[in-house]
Amino acid sequence: MDAAAPSMRFGLAPMCRLIRVMTIVIAALPAVFLIAGALGPRILWSPALVIIIVYAWVWTRFRPTAFVVRSHALDVIWPLRATEISRDQITAVRLVDRQELRQQVGWGMRVGAGGLWGGFGWLWTSRRGIVQMYVSRLDGFVWIERGAERPWLITPERPEAFVRALT
Repeated sequence: MDAAAPSMRFGLAPMCRLIRVMTIVIAALPAVFLIAGALGPRILWSPALVIIIVYAWVWTRFRPTAFVVRSHALDVIWPLRATEISRDQITAVRLVDRQELRQQVGWGMRVGAGGLWGGFGWLWTSRRGIVQMYVSRLDGFVWIERGAERPWLITPERPEAFVRALT
């Protein structure tokens, strides 16, 4: 992209079926506690409130809403914050599938939020160490190398167009 090129906005990809089902099940938990509290001990409303607060925190602080490719940076937008990654820091961008991802990173363990709307936060991997992860589906992965910085694994909508815009 040249300096005069407009920015391109890519939302977080729609959830895949598995993550959508997990989200529906997990999202029902506060309702279960609220109903149980209405029918029984009111103390059950406390866990419902805690869960609702955690869900709001995940939505506003962990789950990005958009990735904006600009001529000099990639902006990652959350409801309550934003991060700018300079294009100078990005050394490679490519699509990866699940098999290639597994070969590249080995096994991993998520540290952060997972199951509700996707997986967000860190992915500790046996081969690459910590990877920043913001995924809402189990395909359409985009791997962003950042030189000496942690790589990022994201799932933007229109991943092929995102990779073209960023390279």
